[in-house]
Amino acid sequence: MAFETLFTPLQLGSLSIPNRVVMAPLTRARTPDSVPGEIQEAYYGQRAGAGLIISEATNISPTARGYVYTPGIWTDEQETGWKGVVDAVHAKGGRIALQLWHVGRVSHEMVQPDGQQPVAPSALKGEGAQCFVEFEDGTAGQHPTSTPRALETDEIPGIVADYRQAAERAKRAGFDMVEVHAANAYLLNQFLATGTNKRTDQYGGSLENRARFPLEVVDAVIDVYGADRVGIRMTPFIELFGLTDDEPEAMAFYMAEQLSKRGLAYLHLNEPNWAGGDITFPDGFREQMRERFSGSLIYCGNYDAERADKRISENTTDAVAFGRPYIANPDLPERFRVNAPLTEPNHETFYGGDEKGYTDYPFMNNGYDRIQ
Repeated sequence: MAFETLFTPLQLGSLSIPNRVVMAPLTRARTPDSVPGEIQEAYYGQRAGAGLIISEATNISPTARGYVYTPGIWTDEQETGWKGVVDAVHAKGGRIALQLWHVGRVSHEMVQPDGQQPVAPSALKGEGAQCFVEFEDGTAGQHPTSTPRALETDEIPGIVADYRQAAERAKRAGFDMVEVHAANAYLLNQFLATGTNKRTDQYGGSLENRARFPLEVVDAVIDVYGADRVGIRMTPFIELFGLTDDEPEAMAFYMAEQLSKRGLAYLHLNEPNWAGGDITFPDGFREQMRERFSGSLIYCGNYDAERADKRISENTTDAVAFGRPYIANPDLPERFRVNAPLTEPNHETFYGGDEKGYTDYPFMNNGYDRIQ
């Protein structure tokens, strides 16, 4: 068997997972009405061999959206749709977490209810940022984001409540875990970073103040699920959607310590070079994160099986999440296990559409697990 370390079991909080090949969250924009259905049941069910599936980013409220055709978790219909997905994964022996998402300023009035402005820590537009909108002719595509308005201090508890309600719905739907999305320049990341958070209230200024809202969200979700079933995704050092930060390392270490005190199950770090850039973690960063966080560490970003196995063997991570390889290889862990070649994904079918490029990628035996 190839890469044996990848196939050792792991205790992820109170959830036991059989291998350390995690399916990273992957936005695929295939829920036109924001409700998961049979095609999502098939897609996630095909990938149930992962140690843990982390779902695509899922909007916690109508105002959390920045991309059309992405799923939500704020209505009964969405909750029921996700329950079908969870049941399909569990029927094949898999485990799945729901990623809770609010895009903040990475949005546009065309995506927002009643054409309202997106919200953010501060009224700063992301330079070069794009969201995904539906145009008047019914087509969809990328569009520059609009200038957000700054959240009022007394609005923030309402967004924390949206996260809590989303976690409650996820729990009723049967998700094994939830992951708080505090990465990739979206709302919680915008609060953490100095370049996007210019607030002068208790949610801005000092490092501790900038972390206050993300930690309030984590605490609300813990109240629902218990810390041993909650993870968080972060992206220190990332440069995306115009986000900048003068204190990425200090914030990462502070958050790791605060999350460790809460007993969080895992910390999922998306590496700054995930999109092919040349930004990498500073020397010693991984070792420092290991010292500061007592739960499991998951890293994600351009990994192959060999690099992943090495990271786990050297104890700088506990598991590795794979994104794009999972698009085209529903049986990715088994391919790693026997050192089989990987199918290359079709970039033209990453976002939107139907089962083409979604549920029709072959397994190693050239069979398909299609919707019947």
